[in-house]
Amino acid sequence: MPSPHSEQSGSRGFFQRIQDRIFPSIDDKRMPLLVHLTELRTRLLRAAVIMSIVFLGAFYFAPTLMTWVQAPLYSYFSPSKMAWVPSGLSDITFIFLSPAEAFWNSIKVSAVVATFIVMPYALYELWKFAEPGLRVHERRFTLPFVTLCSTMFYLGISFCYLVVLPFALNFLVGYGIDAGFTPHLSIGIFVGFNLWLLLVFGLIFELPMLMTLLAKLGLVDAPWLRKYRKWAYLCFFIMGAVLTPTPDPFNQTLMAVPLVVFYEVGIVGARFFAKPDELETPHVVQRTSH
Repeated sequence: MPSPHSEQSGSRGFFQRIQDRIFPSIDDKRMPLLVHLTELRTRLLRAAVIMSIVFLGAFYFAPTLMTWVQAPLYSYFSPSKMAWVPSGLSDITFIFLSPAEAFWNSIKVSAVVATFIVMPYALYELWKFAEPGLRVHERRFTLPFVTLCSTMFYLGISFCYLVVLPFALNFLVGYGIDAGFTPHLSIGIFVGFNLWLLLVFGLIFELPMLMTLLAKLGLVDAPWLRKYRKWAYLCFFIMGAVLTPTPDPFNQTLMAVPLVVFYEVGIVGARFFAKPDELETPHVVQRTSH
C-alpha cells in the first residue's frame, strides 16, 4: 500500500514537470543561448541606431562630401606642401544620365562615409559580445589583431584617396583629352569608380594581416609562401585585371604592385608570428632484462 508521502511526492513531481514544460527553469541549458541572442540583438540595434544618426548627418553634408569625391580629379595631394595642388582639369564638369542619378549617388556616398565612421564602434560592440566566450590568450591576440586590421584598412583607404586616385584619374582623363576626346563624365560612374577603388585598396592593405593570421593558425608558413611566390604574383595581376573598374593595364599594374609589396610583408609577418612547432620528445627505448 503506497504511503501518503509517496503519493504527495508523486503529485508534486507531476505538477513540477508541467511547470517546467510551460515555464523553463532558470537552469535550462537553452537559456544562455537566448540571453546571448538578446545581447547580440541589443548591440546590433545600438550600432544600427548610431549608423542611422551618422548617415543623416552625412547626408546633410552631402554637397561637401560630393566635393571631396571630385577632389582627386581636380587636384592632387602634395606631401611637400601638405596641401592639395590644382591638377589642370578643373574645367571638367560632371553630368547625370537619369533624373535620380545625382540624388542616389549622394545617398551612396553618405552611406559609405557613415559606414567608415561607425565601423570602429560596430567592431567594439562585436568585441564586447564575443569577449566573455574567449580565453585569456585569445583575448590578448584578438583585440590587438582587430585593432591593427582596422588601422590597416583605413590606411589603405587614405593611400588610395591621397595617392592612387589622383594619379589614376589624372592619367586616364588626361590620356583621353590628349587623344582628342571631350570628357563627359557621369557622376554615377565616377562615384562608383572612386568608391570601388577605395574599397579594394582598403582590402589590399589587409593582406599582410591575413597571411599573419593563417601562419598563426598553423595553416601556412614562411617557406611555403616563398615557394609559391611566383604563382601569387601571377594571381595578383589577374586579380588586378578583374577587380579594376577599367580594363587598361595601367590600373591593373597600379593594383597588383601593392599586392606584391604586401605579400612580401606578409612573409615577414608569417616568419615572426608563425605557430610554434610542437617539441618533439625523444622516444626512450627501455630495455627489460629477462
